[in-house]
Amino acid sequence: MDKIIKQEFDDNGNRTYSENSNGYWYKYDYDANGNEIYYENSDEYWIKRDYDAGGNCIYSENSTGYWIKYEYDSNGNKIYYESSNGNQIYFIT
Repeated sequence: MDKIIKQEFDDNGNRTYSENSNGYWYKYDYDANGNEIYYENSDEYWIKRDYDAGGNCIYSENSTGYWIKYEYDSNGNKIYYESSNGNQIYFIT
C-alpha cells in the first residue's frame, strides 16, 4: 500500500495537496464556502464542480468530457439529474 509522504492544507484546514511514496499526487481547490471546486491528479485526470448558494453541487465535469447537471428544490433535495451520456433522472421528494 502506498504511503502518503506529503500533505498541504489551506488556512481553513482543507487539504490542497497530497503525494504518496510512489510520487503520485493529488491537488484540490475550494471555494470560499469550503466546497471542493477542483481536483487533479498526476495522471492528468481532473474534476471541476460548481455549487449553488446552498452549497449543492449543480454541475460537475471531468477531463474525459463527461458532465453532470443537478437541480434541487427549495429544501436542498436533489430533484433532477442529467448527464452527458443522455441519462435524465427526476427524483420524487
